[in-house]
Amino acid sequence: LELVVDPWIDGLWLALKEALLLQKKKEGMSMSNVVDAVSGSLFTAPHVVHELNLSSEVQNLKLEDEGARSSGALSQKLGDINLVAPARDTEPSLVHSVPPVSHSALNIPALPPEYIEVQFQDTHGEDAHLSSLILEGTTFEVPVTKAVQLTREDAIKTALLLELDISDTDFDYQPGDAFCVICPNNASEVEELLQILGLSEKGDDFVCVKVKQGTKKKGASRPQHIPERSTLKFILTWCLEIRAIPKKAFLRALVECTSDAGEKRRLQELCSRQGASDYARFVRDSNVCFLDLLHAFPSCKPSLNLLIEHLPKLQARSYSVSSSNLYQPGKLCFVFNVVELPACPARPVSRKGVCTGWLAELVAPLLHSNKTTLDTKGESSSTEKISIFPRPNNTFHLPADPSVPFMMVGPGTGISPFIGFLQHRQKLREQHTDWEFGEAWLFFGCRHRDRDYLFKQLRCFLENGTLTHLKVCFSRDSSTAEVAPPKYVQDVIRLYAKQVARVLLKERGYFYICGDKKHMADGVSDAVVDILSMEMEADKLEAMKILATLREEKRYLQDVWS
Repeated sequence: LELVVDPWIDGLWLALKEALLLQKKKEGMSMSNVVDAVSGSLFTAPHVVHELNLSSEVQNLKLEDEGARSSGALSQKLGDINLVAPARDTEPSLVHSVPPVSHSALNIPALPPEYIEVQFQDTHGEDAHLSSLILEGTTFEVPVTKAVQLTREDAIKTALLLELDISDTDFDYQPGDAFCVICPNNASEVEELLQILGLSEKGDDFVCVKVKQGTKKKGASRPQHIPERSTLKFILTWCLEIRAIPKKAFLRALVECTSDAGEKRRLQELCSRQGASDYARFVRDSNVCFLDLLHAFPSCKPSLNLLIEHLPKLQARSYSVSSSNLYQPGKLCFVFNVVELPACPARPVSRKGVCTGWLAELVAPLLHSNKTTLDTKGESSSTEKISIFPRPNNTFHLPADPSVPFMMVGPGTGISPFIGFLQHRQKLREQHTDWEFGEAWLFFGCRHRDRDYLFKQLRCFLENGTLTHLKVCFSRDSSTAEVAPPKYVQDVIRLYAKQVARVLLKERGYFYICGDKKHMADGVSDAVVDILSMEMEADKLEAMKILATLREEKRYLQDVWS
């Protein structure tokens, strides 16, 4: 609703205005009559959002109490709460508003009905098992046998490679597949939340979660990701995404749990129609999570049932496999960047990603004791285990025919699945010397050659013939050449336009992309469209149709993230 419907409604008012003005010209209506007509329609349908910029009279329109009750929307005058900002506070923030929002009558959503009841129990017993939270299939608890830091300490991002031992399990995969890691919330953040909720002493107590009797919510049921009976700490650690960005419905519910009048007004603004841009700027775009919100509004003390009703499921995190079972039997490797969330005005402390931060902390002893490089055969034993489950990819695999050429584009950790591709291809070449193998291209990029060139093993693949062409670029390295080399993979690809067109069109090869969608994959797609247009002497629209056909034929494949 907040991402799609609200912007659509914004456009609706302009369209209505133009339609009414056109009607006025046809029927000779005065502008005042137009405003009256619109005003009347709003009062007869109070569920419609009340914001038309036709005139100051309509712009300041507000519902009376009866209309507000019938629609579930609330209208509040600024005079109800004295929230006059100091003269120095001229800029809005998460906790502070400025005119016109601070002077507006607010139209806020209806209060969502409560439907969950939480009962504390004196009984003890075994906690729920992680496997009970996963509906996607079988989970496997496997040990971490190796951890390697692929980037230098002074690199902007920290990239880690972990190796898992799956030899004692039925876990099977192909290069290009993904798998999911079941991760917990940060333990200190869970304790912090318990303290804010006033439940520090009850974290290990068992609770029973069930549907509240007499709830007005239609079709109410206990969320599937919440065990009927478990400890409170288990729910907050493994079940709820406490780092979730609160939606407007949650903010509306939090209003009722906030005692300070100023804080209550600001929460009302953030969930209101009038405060939509503030919500987008200070909550959604700033990645303000539920914990950040509780720090910003200290008088907000939500109940446990509200958290269960509004916080989403703590999702398992997906990672691309970076190995081959042929090359490393019984092993599964994957690569990730440790996500860093710096402190900002809305976030008082810096944080790491939920899963990547947990994994980095988990393998820290291995990192300090195991300074091996990527191609070293030695292993370190580890008692640390993580729970995983497969997420097969039905299309992002090597061509079934090894003689078919293919191109891979994977900057940064986007190279991860292609390491598995190349390991697999190397073993196939060793085992089947009579097979014909097509060309294999790899376009790889990173910031600095000496800090985060993640896989220097690529050179080995090139030297033994597994990889035919390796094209690299480094976006942050300075160059002394007269003509500066390209900094990004999409620019490198353009240098090989004829080869790209030949592989895709004449030889019916494959094109793989892995990495960030917005900042890389879309740019690569644009480059391929330009190449097809230029090499085929076709217009851009025709080139886009050809690319769409390649996608349909599963020869232009992406494994991307936002």
